[in-house]
Amino acid sequence: MKRVALLAALILVACDSPTPAAQEPQPSAVHGSAAVADTPAAPANEALDALDHRKPVPLLPMMAHHQKQQMRDHLLAVQEIVAALATDDFAGVEKSAGRIGFSEGEAKMCEHMGAAAPGFTEQAIGFHKAADGISAAAKEKDRAKVLSALGTTLKTCTSCHATWKQSVVSEAKWSELSGQAAPMGHPMP
Repeated sequence: MKRVALLAALILVACDSPTPAAQEPQPSAVHGSAAVADTPAAPANEALDALDHRKPVPLLPMMAHHQKQQMRDHLLAVQEIVAALATDDFAGVEKSAGRIGFSEGEAKMCEHMGAAAPGFTEQAIGFHKAADGISAAAKEKDRAKVLSALGTTLKTCTSCHATWKQSVVSEAKWSELSGQAAPMGHPMP
């Protein structure tokens, strides 16, 4: 029980650190880039971006929004894993870990999100594969292995967030950087 409490405290400290993804695009950025340049926040956002030396992951606005939703769900899954482990609910651990584990669908999503950022896809897929270790340990009903696998998975999270930041770009810029046509359903002016 002490290990679970310690792990929960470490997760809270890690989640409170300033390494997660850059700021959300302003609402006007999703609907029109000209409006962003005219807002007082634009120079402040540019100054913040200049201070953040992580590598950019160029994304269209809807891609960036989707990616942030996924990150929030990953964090919720970690919370559920810790809560389930605290009550020795290994089936609950396995179920929540399955949401963040590797699948071909997750691999395709990582490839899509990382199309314009060499190295991102491999690191993102590494996260999902690390999360598979949580499920495997839960199947064995081995608390120590679950905690170890969770620690390894969280290390991949913090490493990724320390390396990458979102960079919302236009369709033309995304196509230029990714070598792909902009995906359908991503409205841009």
